[in-house]
Amino acid sequence: MKALQTHAVGGPDTLVLDDLPDPVAGPGQVVVAVKACSINFPDTLMIRDMYQFKPPRPFSPGGELAGVIDSVGEGVTEWKVGDRVIAMVGNGGLREKVIADPARLFALPEGVDFETGASLLMTYGTNIHGLVDRGQIKAGDTVLVLGAAGGIGLAAIELSKAFGARVVAAVSTEEKGKIAREAGADEVVIYPRAPLDKAQSKELADAFKAACGPNGADIVYDVIGGDYSEPAVRAIAWEGRFLVIGFTAGIAKLPLNLTLLKACDVRGVFWGAWTAREPQKFKDEVAQLFEMVKQGKIAPRVSARFPLERGGEAIAMLENRQAVGKVVVTM
Repeated sequence: MKALQTHAVGGPDTLVLDDLPDPVAGPGQVVVAVKACSINFPDTLMIRDMYQFKPPRPFSPGGELAGVIDSVGEGVTEWKVGDRVIAMVGNGGLREKVIADPARLFALPEGVDFETGASLLMTYGTNIHGLVDRGQIKAGDTVLVLGAAGGIGLAAIELSKAFGARVVAAVSTEEKGKIAREAGADEVVIYPRAPLDKAQSKELADAFKAACGPNGADIVYDVIGGDYSEPAVRAIAWEGRFLVIGFTAGIAKLPLNLTLLKACDVRGVFWGAWTAREPQKFKDEVAQLFEMVKQGKIAPRVSARFPLERGGEAIAMLENRQAVGKVVVTM
């Protein structure tokens, strides 16, 4: 089989397409023939050894995929060859076949294609956990989404609207603002490219305040960090919830006096660790997401597709913040 692998620490250009023997399912395992693997921000970090988890090399990036069960190991009774599934594998998705844990498989809903299935769990799973479990979202809340045109950001818009919230989308271009509005955003703020000087930071904070309204943002959904986090905190509501999702623009440094003045909470959203600690709650939220898909409340936007041999380009697109919606590698 073909596998796109990292053999040494480096960027997407260092990935190598290797020929490997087909994997064999051991006891309690299944082998999934991969049809589509979505690219997520952890993939950009993992190949550079900048992520929390550092798999031994060589390995294939790609933690979220959809495909068909190719074989099952001894003791596996809940799945059979030919089942269409979504799989969470941590890493290993950018290869034609991968060993998966049956407990981390979900049946691909009827009528959902592989590309959509591969784009569903990590993006929307992070969001439903962040907004519901960490953000305590409720109807009537105002949600400020930073980085709103990426896969995570667009999903945050959709889910926030599904829960009855008003959404302010913060993006870097007018084109991305149009896409955010199409996803359901009520207001759009265009922010400048970092680094931001003091005057630009204040101007952005004022823009956030104007868009969020006099009470501020009940939830700030921060996908990007960097120089954008502080202006967002300045626009947060009294007892608002600032959700830390990711750092595509760098790790932010917040003046803690702002949290006192706003009586607000800063809450981390580490979805991957939460799914391991709360497996039943994870399954319950996945079931809720599948129901939302059936009802047409959410629909992953796949904006770019690459074949396996060009998987490095897919990762580079996300790393360079050029992606709008989800980027998928297909087999």
